[in-house]
Amino acid sequence: MGHNAMRSNFELLAPGGDIESIKAAIVAGADAIYCGLDNFNARNRATNITFEDLNGIVRVAHQRDCKIFLTLNIMILESEIPAVIRLLNKLVNTKIDGVILQDLGLFHLIKQHFPTLDVHASTQVNSHNEGQILFMGQLNASRVNLSRELNIKEIKHLAQFGHQHNVLMEVFVHGSYCIGFSGLCYISSAKNGNSGNRGRCSQPCRDQYQTTAVGKDYPLNMKDNSAFSNLEALADAGVYSLKVEGRIKKSHYVYTVVDNWSRQLDNYCKQKPLLADTRELYTVFNRDFSNSYLMGDINKAMFIDNPRDNSVDHFAQIADAKSETEIQAVKQKLYDDKTTIIQTVEERIADLDISLLALELTIIGQVGQPLVIRVTTPLQQFEVASTSLLRQSDNTVLDNDCFEKRFRSLNNGEYLLTPMNLTQLANNVVVPFKELTIMRDQITCVLNGDLPLVEPFELPKVVRVPQPSLTPSLSVLIANPADIDAVSQPNTAVYYQLPEAMAMEGLKLVTLFQQNPHLIPWFPAILIGDNYQAAVTFLEQVKPSRIVTNNSGVGYAAHQLGLAWIAGPQMNISNSLSLECLQQEFGCVGAFISNEIKRSQIKPIVAPAGFELYYSIYHPMMLLMSRQCLFHQTVGCKKKRFDDKCFRKCDKSASIINLTEASFVVDKQRGDHNALYNPENFLNLDIVAEVQNKFTGFMVDLRDIKTDTQVTVTKAELTALFNQYVTGNNELARSEIEVAIIGHTCNQYTKGL
Repeated sequence: MGHNAMRSNFELLAPGGDIESIKAAIVAGADAIYCGLDNFNARNRATNITFEDLNGIVRVAHQRDCKIFLTLNIMILESEIPAVIRLLNKLVNTKIDGVILQDLGLFHLIKQHFPTLDVHASTQVNSHNEGQILFMGQLNASRVNLSRELNIKEIKHLAQFGHQHNVLMEVFVHGSYCIGFSGLCYISSAKNGNSGNRGRCSQPCRDQYQTTAVGKDYPLNMKDNSAFSNLEALADAGVYSLKVEGRIKKSHYVYTVVDNWSRQLDNYCKQKPLLADTRELYTVFNRDFSNSYLMGDINKAMFIDNPRDNSVDHFAQIADAKSETEIQAVKQKLYDDKTTIIQTVEERIADLDISLLALELTIIGQVGQPLVIRVTTPLQQFEVASTSLLRQSDNTVLDNDCFEKRFRSLNNGEYLLTPMNLTQLANNVVVPFKELTIMRDQITCVLNGDLPLVEPFELPKVVRVPQPSLTPSLSVLIANPADIDAVSQPNTAVYYQLPEAMAMEGLKLVTLFQQNPHLIPWFPAILIGDNYQAAVTFLEQVKPSRIVTNNSGVGYAAHQLGLAWIAGPQMNISNSLSLECLQQEFGCVGAFISNEIKRSQIKPIVAPAGFELYYSIYHPMMLLMSRQCLFHQTVGCKKKRFDDKCFRKCDKSASIINLTEASFVVDKQRGDHNALYNPENFLNLDIVAEVQNKFTGFMVDLRDIKTDTQVTVTKAELTALFNQYVTGNNELARSEIEVAIIGHTCNQYTKGL
């Protein structure tokens, strides 16, 4: 049973950014490892592994009771669908234990056509409420990686809920914290086109900025997460998988962290005292540690004004090393300790061999006997035989070429065919060639653990029907009751944004919507705990004719209540399969296409019949949203921690200046989380002319978020101008909009993903 026999109700899940790290995690006692192939995964900066390495890695891991999960956790573009299907056709015939996904289209594709693959919802999906767990469960996710910002009480509630609905919970317990909610972070994408939703996050949150008012140079840099002392609480909560972050980290890091956690888990399972010694965890890379999200204590001590390795500082402080000589001694000891770890890892992984296994075929047979093929590998030996008997032949005969051609496909990334051994085969003999194909399939089946191969799925060709001419309509997003009259104009839909603190506003909002039945509720991306329940109650009481939601949990609830719903722009929709998924699985009537993709990536997307497509052409660009307070490190705040009262009551804004003089705007609306905005608003008027007959409607966001963009006309005038432009492609209106909005950008649409 290996080291994991005790741990039936836990899984220690380790990162594997390269082959060395994967091997290190195996020998350190990981129960499972998540790793990416060289494409379609959210860590492009990790070395990643090739498909050729995969089978050997799976074999070595399985021999040691360790599972391998493959990360395909990025948004998929329309042009990539054929490649992703080719990959799935190969993966479905490997022995990998599951795939980790973000893209709804990919969930849908696997549920429909690759049902033998186990699927997990990535942290990029940002799951934090009951509705999202049900949504993911419907897409056959067997487990969900919860949002890293949740506290133990919230985690326990969702873990218990998941158990009732056959969905297991996975929680990050060690490694980097992100300042922003995962999957809703566009800072890297807006800054240099490297999107976190495509695995290319360049971590601008760790950058140095101009020194802020409170003297911080790295105002967005957080310490690392470590729940090493909270194992009992996680066990009590019913969390199944404990996940270590770090696919960009080196093998000695992975080994040390996994080894410490593995011993901690063994002690817990054997009811021995838990480890309190964190020296080894501090020896390998860290930014100092915090468990404050888990403890529900969101305080300013979670930040550290230095994104680099904190090990020397940590041990210097413990040793009270002050002088240059003392600090040098600390550095030397740290260097020696790390060298020892690196040597230990090298020794322990030396005998893990992931190379292809030799596959030897011995062909045996005489006239009047069946043809026998003896198959020999380092792991097994077996024989298969033909049903008909060999007969003499003068023209076509069984020879080396004929076997090589027919059995070439056994070189499948797991085995390597050695030259055929024909010494025990009579000359000039033959059996029907279709029998060779049957024998090859029998061999394949035995080598595949007695499972027949899954036949490849072919994507049917899309027949493009010419689209009827659409006149797109305008919709406007507001968040202030005072704006309702100004933007309520003919042929204009009005979206009204609900706060993330739904629970406190509930009744007031119900009244507002009952008094203004034309308002369409716009739900935010983050709705945790009571706030999600309040959103569901709102739907039940108001029964709006339609809603827009950036939170899939609300979409799930709307579908259950029979309400028409539209997926908002933060649901990161970028391909036709996702649209099909939303419509078929969840009764969704329309969706916004992601603002991260460019014209050539938008054009090939085809909506299913009767499905509406939307796009936001003007909005303040939210770069990230945080459960932390973004004012602590920038302009300062007298409160030490961010609590429920701040969440409900605080509203202020500030800007932090980048070293290259570009600034960001920090904005906090009452009842919402802190958010970071681009200084200039997004404005894309080109798409209206460039992408014809695709969009049902275009949206403009006129909420009061104080960016550097200046608008010289009233909201009523701006709404009227956009309406003229969108519905009539009116060039005069276009030039007036360009004059009225000072300071805007469209670089996401230009660069794309």
